[in-house]
Amino acid sequence: MTDEWDLISFVVRSQYRVDVLERLVEGPATPSQIAADEDIAITHVSRALSGLREGDHEMVELLVSEDQKKGRVYGITETGERVWDRLESENMV
Repeated sequence: MTDEWDLISFVVRSQYRVDVLERLVEGPATPSQIAADEDIAITHVSRALSGLREGDHEMVELLVSEDQKKGRVYGITETGERVWDRLESENMV
């Protein structure tokens, strides 16, 4: 598993990743909901979701089937919640 500080560093290097994670802390959402709620372009949301989900990051998860192309719903994982809590406690967001 990736060190927690590595995950924190990965998140804070992109304001889009910070925004997406912050929105998902509130509850599951589709990329278009995240884009609207955070007032950022859908392309940035999609890229942030991919980064937060891939490799050793696993801070967000797809809550519907991989086969579903429209209406994909994403949620935050326990790892994502831990990272977000640490970001807040360290006053990094």
